[in-house]
Order: sequence, then structure tokens, then C-alpha cells
Amino acid sequence: MQGFDLIGDVHGCGNTLRRLLELMGYSRQSGVWRHPAGRQVIFVGDIVDRGPRIRQALHDVREMVEAGTALMVLGNHEYNALAYSTLNPQGEPLRSHSPRHQRVIQETLDQFEPWPNEWQDFLNWFMTLPLALDLEALRVVHACWDNTLMPNFFQKYPEGKMTKEFLQTSAIIGTDEFRVVDRCTRGTWLRLPKGQTQKSGDGFVRDRFRTSFWIDNPRTWGDVLFQPDRLTPETEATLISEDDQRRLSYYPPEDKPLFFGHYWCQGFPSVIRPNLACLDYSAVKYGRLVAYRFDGEAKLDAEKFVWVEVQRDEYPLLEELRAEMMAENFQKT
Repeated sequence: MQGFDLIGDVHGCGNTLRRLLELMGYSRQSGVWRHPAGRQVIFVGDIVDRGPRIRQALHDVREMVEAGTALMVLGNHEYNALAYSTLNPQGEPLRSHSPRHQRVIQETLDQFEPWPNEWQDFLNWFMTLPLALDLEALRVVHACWDNTLMPNFFQKYPEGKMTKEFLQTSAIIGTDEFRVVDRCTRGTWLRLPKGQTQKSGDGFVRDRFRTSFWIDNPRTWGDVLFQPDRLTPETEATLISEDDQRRLSYYPPEDKPLFFGHYWCQGFPSVIRPNLACLDYSAVKYGRLVAYRFDGEAKLDAEKFVWVEVQRDEYPLLEELRAEMMAENFQKT
């Protein structure tokens, strides 16, 4: 093994991704980012939505995956794009086109508006990506690895990839396919008491909160709370009921190292536990785009995190898109 460089949620921060690759010694050769020692990147998903250079980031990532210099697992935003764009047998989208869902995907649709066929091609490519990776020395998933679900999933789908039938069924709440997708891409969560909501840092009003999956015998909601936004002290002191316990998951400390994203961490990257590392440090909110340089160690080391601070782009994206379209039209004529 030549080593893996695992990269957190990019969310369209295309220039920042290139800076991080350069920092780790990658360079662009024949249009593909490569490492001179043969290291391989693993993306934990969520390349699309929100950021200023979604199309650029997708091209860089896909070119690396197809050239064998990177692997990638699906994030909830890639899955949501598929569900948003796929119809069920009744002719309705698997993910409704509600104002909330529209807001999440709109930036991606706007940036691909001049290239609709290219966007459809990327959607087809998403279907070739696994929901999780179970490699010899490590595991990778976007949000949560659930040991009660993953063995059966990999037994049925050895490569960890969805079929068209799987995608259709995954939109039906309560199916095995739904449970696998929900765990892998959205993680674990608990619902707030009836009538209570919370406005999160990303601007959405939520009736639930994200939870950790590595706490042994938690007692209160505060024990498992894992997101940037705090709950009220009274809410955090709520005891975990038996129903809540069944909604949670647990990744034991003796399992192989697991890398994931999704959870909007803040501050300086750190190891959660010797076999657990979250790589999402709010890049698109001008946080950090983070990578972990893995070389087969059984115990993860915080010294092996690298990152770049996310900066505002040098000039407006629309000007860049216009320039690119003009260049393409000039070549055609």
C-alpha cells in the first residue's frame, strides 16, 4: 500500500481542493491529479452543492477516480441529487422538489445550467460510486457505519454500489435500502420533542439533531449530541428512551479505523477516538478543507491531519462561466 489521503466534504470549493492536493504533493499530469509516490485520494462524498466551483470540483474528482488515483463514496448530497432527478413508477421525483430541497440543490443546477447533458452524465456517474468502502486496513463512509446493517448490505452488494432498483426502493421509508442509505449518508439522529425546532448554522429549521455513534452506554441527549449547534441545557439533559436507543448506532473501538465526513466540525482537526476521524470541517462555510494521510496505522494520529483555510474566490464565478462558454463557442466556430 502506497498510502491513502482521505479528504472531507468539498461542497464545490474547487480551488481550495486544488490547493490541498498541491499541499500534499499532488500535481496535474495530462489533466489528472497524481502523486509521485502513487498515493491515492479517498473522497468521503459531498462534492456538490453550496460552493462556488462545483463543476470544477466534480471534473477533478471524477478524472482522478477514473484514472485510478482516487476513490469516492457517495455523500447525502450526491444521493439527494440522484433522488431529485429520478422519477418513481408514478412519474414523481424520488425526492420532492419542495422549496427546502430546491434550496439545497439550486447552486449546483445553476452552475450546470449551460451544460445540461454534462450534469446528466455526472448523475449517471454517481450511480457507479459505492455507499461505503470496507478496505483491508480502513473503512470509509460519508456519515455513519452501522455494524447491524453493513454486513448484509455487502453480502448482497459486494461492491457497495446501488442498482436502479435499489435507488427506487431506498426512497421508501422503512425498507432495508432506505435504512442503509439513511445510515451511510445521513447518519444517526434523534427527533426533538413535539413542537420544538431549532435553526441550525446552515440556516435550516430542524426538528431533529445529529448524534454520534461511538458513545458506549450514553444516558442523555447531551451525551450523543454531535453537531455545531448546541441544544438548550434542559433538552441536552433529556434521558435517552428505549425508542431513542434503537435509533442510535455504535462503532466499537476494536474495529478497524473509520473515516467519515458530514458532521460540520469546527476548529482544528482532531481524532475522535484512535479508530475514528471526521474530516468535515465546514469548508464551504470558510472553515478548513481537511485531509488525513493514512499509512496503515491501527491507531490514528492527529499529527497526520493536513488542511487549507478556505478563502473567498478571486473573482465572481459568473464571469468565469461566461469566459468558459465564450471559449467553447469560439472553438466551435
